[in-house]
Formats: sequence, C-alpha cells, structure tokens
Amino acid sequence: MSSGSVQAWAAATGHYLWSGWGSLASLCIFMAVWTLTAESFGPLILPTPLEAFTTLGGLLQDGPAWSEMAITARRALAGFGLSVAVGSLLGLVAGVSMTASMMARPIITVLVGMPPIAWLILALLWFGAGDGTPIFTVFIACFPIIFVGAMQGTRTLDGQLKEVAQMFGLSTWMKLTDVYLPHVVSYLFPAWIAALGMSWKIVVMAELLSTPDGIGAALAVSRSHLDTAASMAWIVALVGTLLAIEYLLLETIKRKVASWRGLASSNN
Repeated sequence: MSSGSVQAWAAATGHYLWSGWGSLASLCIFMAVWTLTAESFGPLILPTPLEAFTTLGGLLQDGPAWSEMAITARRALAGFGLSVAVGSLLGLVAGVSMTASMMARPIITVLVGMPPIAWLILALLWFGAGDGTPIFTVFIACFPIIFVGAMQGTRTLDGQLKEVAQMFGLSTWMKLTDVYLPHVVSYLFPAWIAALGMSWKIVVMAELLSTPDGIGAALAVSRSHLDTAASMAWIVALVGTLLAIEYLLLETIKRKVASWRGLASSNN
C-alpha cells in the first residue's frame, strides 16, 4: 500500500471516529431534552425515553416488531433502490447531453414541487392497498433528488482535468476510475443519503394511509388506541433502523469513497 493511500485511509478513519463521537454527543443531548420535556408534560402527551424503550423491548420480545420493521425496510429500500438506479442513470445522461438536460428541467421541477401526499393519493388509485403504493411513492419522491445530484456531478467535471487525462494518454478505465467517478460520486453520495432519509419518512406515511402492515400501520393502530408509549416505541424503531443503515452501511461506503477520492487526487 502506498504512502498516499495509507494517509488517505488514516484521514478517513479519523474523520469517521470523530463523527461518531459527535453523533453520540448529539444523541445524549437529544435524550436529555426528551426526558425534560416528557417530565414537564406527562406520559399521556410524551413518554420518557425509558418508557419508550421499555415498550419497544416488549414489542421486540413478543415478535411483531421484527416483522413490521422488516416489511417497512423492504418497501423503503425497494423504492430507494429503484430511484438510485433510474435517477443516477438518467441524471448521468442528462449531464452529458445538454438537450436532455433542458428537456428534463421542467419535468424535474414538477416532480420536486409535487408533495408526496399527492403522489400517495394517485398511487392508491393506481396500485391499491399493497406494496405498490408505498414503493412507488418512495421512488417518485426520491427520484428528482438523485437525478439532480447525478446531473450536477456530470456537468461540473473539470474540462482541464479531462484534457490533461487525454494528453497523458490515460486509458478509458483509468479516466473512469481516477477522474470521472470520484468527482461524480462526490455529488451522488450526498443525494443518496438525502434520498435514503426521505424514503423512510415517506414509506411510513404511505403505510399509515394505505397498508395493513408495516411500522406506519402499527403507528395508526397505536394512535387509535391513544397509546403514546407504543407510538414513540415504533418511532424509535424506525429511527434506529435508519441510523443502523446509515452508520453501519453508508458510513463505511463513505469512508471508502473519501479514501478513493483522496488517492485519486494525489495521483492527479
């Protein structure tokens, strides 16, 4: 391993550890504020973190929480995966072609301006009460975010950098891995992160209104029973699943991308 790659790996690891401590501190502050607020308003309005986690522990021990979380994760990741595949591909095409970019601009403006609840109503009419409604709603809401990220990453490629790569006679593979992809991914990855967070919020909203299962449906049941502790327990399960995906999966990919970009920059 070269010294440049070692330094890039060390820098990325240090940044990851520092971000972990910062995240832990912010969670502690959030828990403290939550506890003080719950003690001020009472358990009927807002249960304490201990009550919420105890209720969640009971749901996990009894079994229904695991299946509901798995259903919600499957729907969210299916819609998110479709938006990543289609949005990234079409965004790259729009970034390369000025004509495609101009044609896509009004469509993307409409998609960004359309509230997810409107897409949910249409999806209910088209797909009914099933998996199709939440998956489609997640896809159509996340698609423009990823499309714009891919398009901007492609359009902002440094022309001089491409000329230098051409002058030194780099192979097509080296141009792709050392010049183009690191730059495009620097725009795509934040878009993927934003879309992932949005997918979890949208899928729960869609489940609450359109499906008999999933975390959203469980929230609807706990709301009808005025069970605030159960509602907070399901919300904690939702947020915990999202944080696990972000920090265990996406943060690892982010560190690899950061070290890759640093190595590519040092080589250039």
